[in-house]
Amino acid sequence: MTSTGYADIRPFRLDVSDAALADLHDRLDRTRWTDDSPPLGWNAGVPVGYLKELAGYWRSGFDWRAQEAELNSYPQFTTSIDGQHVHFMHIRSPEPDATPLLVAHGYPTSSVEFLRILRPLTDPRAHGADPADAFHVVAPSIPGFGLSTPVTEAGWEMGRTANAFSQLMRRLGYEQYGLHGGDVGAGILGQLAAGTAARVLGVHVTSDPGAVAATSEHMPLPEDLSDADRSRLGRLRSTWEQQKGYLVLQSTRPHTLAHGLGDSPVAQLPWIVDSFQQWTDPTADLPEDAVDRDQLLTNVSLYWFTHGGASAARFLYTVAHSDMDWVGEPSVPLGWAVFNADPVVRRLMDPAGQVAHWSEFDQGGHFPAMEVPDLLVTDIRRFFRPLRSSAAGAPRATALPAGQPVTRVT
Repeated sequence: MTSTGYADIRPFRLDVSDAALADLHDRLDRTRWTDDSPPLGWNAGVPVGYLKELAGYWRSGFDWRAQEAELNSYPQFTTSIDGQHVHFMHIRSPEPDATPLLVAHGYPTSSVEFLRILRPLTDPRAHGADPADAFHVVAPSIPGFGLSTPVTEAGWEMGRTANAFSQLMRRLGYEQYGLHGGDVGAGILGQLAAGTAARVLGVHVTSDPGAVAATSEHMPLPEDLSDADRSRLGRLRSTWEQQKGYLVLQSTRPHTLAHGLGDSPVAQLPWIVDSFQQWTDPTADLPEDAVDRDQLLTNVSLYWFTHGGASAARFLYTVAHSDMDWVGEPSVPLGWAVFNADPVVRRLMDPAGQVAHWSEFDQGGHFPAMEVPDLLVTDIRRFFRPLRSSAAGAPRATALPAGQPVTRVT
């Protein structure tokens, strides 16, 4: 336990006001719909017919209060780091020798991404697994995302976020811990591991062919890459070119987009849903065929209630204009779990076969914690199992601050 720890940590409970919920419903009721005829299908974005149905469910079928109660069933806290309000979940395992694990979400998600893996990770005994595989899980929200809003000053990108997350783990009393994440979260954790290698047991990252196609734009290709692999990569990059409009706009003109995301829920909804349609398991025709519809809408709702669409866009803008290395390797044990696997991924990202823990799954896609949580949990356990001994004797936080929760009302 550090001496500065819990005095700076405040309990948190989410409570969206009735007025904010009524405002969302009113805006959905008054949507001015576009006409997408002649129909171009999903290749041109979210079709209006599908969006009308989904928005209708968000308005009249989706139970925000039930989802809010689910979120509040997990211990949540806030703290101030580097002048920024940071929200995090901290789920202590009932197993006293559990390994601390920080999990970092990406874009366009939030800590909601991890809801289906939190309890299996923290209490494997209750889920029919080995209690020796238990974790104490810390799930922070990236500044500008989810409940780590608003952002108080410019300059929040992956490196600064990595420093904040390192301070958070130290503040919680964890001197050694593991890391897990994907998308932007993987980049943040790579920076964290590079800067604090002595404290990090290992980094477990998730990826998929589309994400690797995007990342490959920022890295040299292996010289011995075969013609067949170059052709395959070319097709993946061509697909990525058709999908990256969201990133081009947010990396160059985030404020132009932010006004619409902040004013219209039917701007925010497809802005997120489109990525879920493109990046999830390709055998799924619709986003809800790949992920739970209510979990998806809980994530969208959190963006809406916190005005997170604008600040998340600014985060991506700041990352794009920093000198941060997206693909640098940390000097700690590294594990990859690739979903919707393609052999070209390893030939690009690990051409020498140096990553000892490399897992490939035919199922899933960019959001495995939401799509195939059981597969992901099993792989996280497998990766950290041989690394746990070095965490023995690490300081353990025994209690978090009591008292009245801090309530966020929007």
